[in-house]
Amino acid sequence: MADGRVQCDVCPRRCKLHEGQHGLCFVRARQHDEIVLTTYGRSSGFCVDPIEKKPLNHFLPGTSVLSFGTAGCNLACRFCQNWDISKSREIDTLADAASPEKIARSAAEHGCDSVAFTYNDPVIFVEYAADVADACHSAGIRTVAVSAGYVCDGPREELFSRVDAANIDLKAFTEDFYQRVCGGHLQPVLDTLEWLVAHHVWLEVTTLLIPGLNDSDAELDVMSSWLVGHLGPDVPLHFTAFHPDFKMLDVPATPSATLTHARRIAMGNGLKYVYTGNVHDIGGGTTWCPDCGAAAVERDWYNIISYRLSGDGHCRACGAQIVGVFDGPPGEWGRRRVPLHLASGEGEDKDGST
Repeated sequence: MADGRVQCDVCPRRCKLHEGQHGLCFVRARQHDEIVLTTYGRSSGFCVDPIEKKPLNHFLPGTSVLSFGTAGCNLACRFCQNWDISKSREIDTLADAASPEKIARSAAEHGCDSVAFTYNDPVIFVEYAADVADACHSAGIRTVAVSAGYVCDGPREELFSRVDAANIDLKAFTEDFYQRVCGGHLQPVLDTLEWLVAHHVWLEVTTLLIPGLNDSDAELDVMSSWLVGHLGPDVPLHFTAFHPDFKMLDVPATPSATLTHARRIAMGNGLKYVYTGNVHDIGGGTTWCPDCGAAAVERDWYNIISYRLSGDGHCRACGAQIVGVFDGPPGEWGRRRVPLHLASGEGEDKDGST
């Protein structure tokens, strides 16, 4: 810059830094007149998850995904549900270290069909995520980005052109909410959604409904209408329940009825696949065939109760194509979560079983 600062062009914040300063995300910094990623190769932890936890209901159902994140975030959401990771300023606590090739190799060794960049936003560790994605594809492992989509044009392509699926957190559908509650802007997120569809990356969208802030009928109507008009009726939408956390402890948890009502509005506007999450709702977690109404994939939380799709995703009741990425029979991973320590290659479930 004219005043000697160096500008980071990864996200729309475009932090302008003097030597030694960190951006708002805290992991990108100016060192020797360059913007660098200070956490490259270091993670806040690795875990084998069900793919449905991302959430992705139309991408390799029932399979396991090796998930990892780093620290920091480029948004400032007051309701952050992963604030201990995304708001961390303790970079030295990132004890797990792994090269891109080691992550790909570990995913294969643990039978994971994909690797997910999650827990915090991969936008801020784009260099690391891109290298991991390349290593995974070389090993025949697919990649998933779980992101808020708040990114500039060039880095958007650098990251998302390397992933096979993405779940984008559309936090609300008003500029006021993004500015006041998240410290960002809505339009760059909408740009990311449209880019993903235009470039044929499998996309699912998640909105965390917060009572009184982004759950009005009017906002849900406008949002779901935009999704249908700009992304198409086949893009799955997940409405998930908020619970009080971080700097929003005074707001009540989202009632299940709110999610069901939102689902009804979105489907009424033409979206074919709308889900509820963070609540026990078998009907809201099930993939229903939009042609014949049959339960194509019945779910209880992350467990698949019944699966009535062919290997390439056709409804066995009527033959209609269910959109998504399907590759033979479903996986049998279920709802297990297995933390991993890549240094030893061992994992242990929460109940102590391996």
